[in-house]
Amino acid sequence: MHLRSSILLITAVLLTLLIAGAAEALAQSRSGPGFENYLGRISAEDVFPGADRLGPPQEQPPVAPAYRGDELLGYVFLNSDYVNSVGYAGRPIHILVGIDLDGTIVGFNLIEHHEPIVLVGISEQQVIDYMDPFIGYNPVQARAEGAAPPDTDIVSGATVTVLVMGESVVRSAVRVARAMGLAGLTPQAQLEAPHAARVMDPDAGQIADWETLVGDGSVRRLVLTVGDINEAFERAGDPDAIARPERGDPEDRFIELYAALVSQPAIGRSLLGDTGFDRLQERLEENQQAILIAGEGTYSFKGSGYVRGGIFDRIELHQGSETIRFRDRLHRRINSIEADGAPRFREIGTFLIPDDAEFDPAEPWTLRLLVQRATGPLDRAFVSFDLGYQLPDAYIAEVPAPAEPTTEPTAVPSPPDTAADFTLDWETLTDPDEGPLWARIWQSKIASIVALLAMLGVLTLIFFFQDILVKHEKLYDRIRLTYLAVTLVWLGWVAQAQLSVVNVLAFTSALRTDFQWSYFLMDPLIFILWFSVAASLLFWGRGPFCGWLCPFGALQELSNRAAKAVKVPQIKVPWAVHERLWPIKYIIFLVLFGVSLGSLAFAEILAEVEPFKTAIILRFMREWWFVAFALALIGAGLFVERFFCRYLCPLGAALAIPGRLRMFDWLKRYRECGNPCMRCYNECPVEAIHPEGHINPNECISCLNCQVLYHHDRKCPVMIQRRVKREKRLAMGQPTFRPGTTQPARSPAPSGATPVKERVDETSSN
Repeated sequence: MHLRSSILLITAVLLTLLIAGAAEALAQSRSGPGFENYLGRISAEDVFPGADRLGPPQEQPPVAPAYRGDELLGYVFLNSDYVNSVGYAGRPIHILVGIDLDGTIVGFNLIEHHEPIVLVGISEQQVIDYMDPFIGYNPVQARAEGAAPPDTDIVSGATVTVLVMGESVVRSAVRVARAMGLAGLTPQAQLEAPHAARVMDPDAGQIADWETLVGDGSVRRLVLTVGDINEAFERAGDPDAIARPERGDPEDRFIELYAALVSQPAIGRSLLGDTGFDRLQERLEENQQAILIAGEGTYSFKGSGYVRGGIFDRIELHQGSETIRFRDRLHRRINSIEADGAPRFREIGTFLIPDDAEFDPAEPWTLRLLVQRATGPLDRAFVSFDLGYQLPDAYIAEVPAPAEPTTEPTAVPSPPDTAADFTLDWETLTDPDEGPLWARIWQSKIASIVALLAMLGVLTLIFFFQDILVKHEKLYDRIRLTYLAVTLVWLGWVAQAQLSVVNVLAFTSALRTDFQWSYFLMDPLIFILWFSVAASLLFWGRGPFCGWLCPFGALQELSNRAAKAVKVPQIKVPWAVHERLWPIKYIIFLVLFGVSLGSLAFAEILAEVEPFKTAIILRFMREWWFVAFALALIGAGLFVERFFCRYLCPLGAALAIPGRLRMFDWLKRYRECGNPCMRCYNECPVEAIHPEGHINPNECISCLNCQVLYHHDRKCPVMIQRRVKREKRLAMGQPTFRPGTTQPARSPAPSGATPVKERVDETSSN
């Protein structure tokens, strides 16, 4: 009755919170998050230093005037209203930016993001600090002078996030300056370069071979040797990077990089061939441009980050103050260059210039290569190199000067939708460079997916044939130890597929807001694990995950086994105390869930109560207080087996609630369990068996220890009695005789039989 009352209470609280969350979601859906909503979260000083108030926001363009008294100082705007600011997580990074009347960026406020910064142990403040050099930067003036954005220190582990932030702030500031007529700009001027009358001539040029294209500048080249890279890091002055020089002879080629403007028909047809250029044309919008990049050497200009995050973090294009970053949907892999005499390249790709970028193909531009070097498990140092490009004069035409511009501001178009539509077929899904991002990620992790599916298949067989396996105690124990070791080492530390309560909170939050399956398909191992957990909840409850597939749970059990091997004393928590401690994890989960209804970001911070990130994802390579907390929990588990699982794990609590709906009771019990026998109760590693003998499915981790005892004819009293009767029948059915007589002799006890006194002692001790 006490257990049922607890479950009913928890269910009632959960339903209350769900109703409250639904009400809040409904209210948000009516008002909708947006510029005005974000403005309500800050004060004027937070984004525009010196301002004491913000005026009512206007709709077109979406800006809010910033005042000091009655004096207009400038404007505040949201970067994502003007440019594409989608980051690593596949969702926009929202930054409120302040710009004065001269077009200078005076402040910013990172208002909302969904970047997995906390998953790699990086503080949000580090990312914010990256943006500080942009304060005081005037992109309008920089555009006129041909200057690049300020140099900043890349945040190791959050490269994509910080690059997208800086790019989106600068580009949106230029658009606001033009839309509001700041710094003498007008909408029609469009920040034109000094040679605005020069345009690319699509009819110029003819098909040429590779030597000609390189010779006349249609294709530009950058060659870097191992010595060049080592010297660059030495100039940067990072001692950790200097201590890890590139291996090889200083004259060895590090990378040979080529770039060309392939949207110019003559150059494009020369490099791509007629068929390849026609395919490119099909993808290009009106006036949209494309470049080709090819590389050879030990360093990849693509890297692998774009597979996970959808953004190429090693290359970027600069023209004036415009910084253009390429996303996976703008890229197509090319097998070879069609121009006669062209060498073979390790990697070739075409990249479309985003249609919201202000790019003039007739003006000079720079392809910047970012070279990174690991300086620690999570830290990296960076240096950059520029490949300059200028379209040869043979492809340039002169046009009349533009008409006198008007000063009327015009509405700023909405940034393009980055969730491009895809027609999914087998060829698309299996091509690593085609189709949606999640499909390419799955393709890149096919080996890990197969390994995980094999693990799940083995575990399914263990549970379906548990009655056979648990009869062989030593074999079962070895299988379990091996499985836990694989779960910890490969699934946890190598594949980093550790489920978390954050996944649960993010899923419920997405259901209330903008749910899209693509968000959850980005990590195939996590998705498959959650799918398997959902299925196992119907059959066995939370036990298969908590007892077999949780890397931190495996770490606790293996460390406790090691502690027992060296005779560390084990603490048996009194039932009265244990019964009052295990509800703590449900309270923790409900608090996290309630907080997530208002602020998912804050709930993710509170979810640090889980040591999974520290112990599994980061392998204890983190700030000392996180490591100390994780080690304290593991240390407690040396004396109380699976201490964290029993009393503190919010994920276990989240799984236990729907686990009550399981369809079958797979764990067998005798009528004698709990009365008089207490052996299973005494030996259950998580005390999931009540003194009266029944198993609490909410607490059970399906370790099958009780099932080993259930079939053990040396430990279970019921099985001992059955064995004794069986041996007695066997002895009575096969009498022996004394030599030379017909008198029956005392039958010897069968091999392995237990003496009567031993049987009595075993039975009474249980």
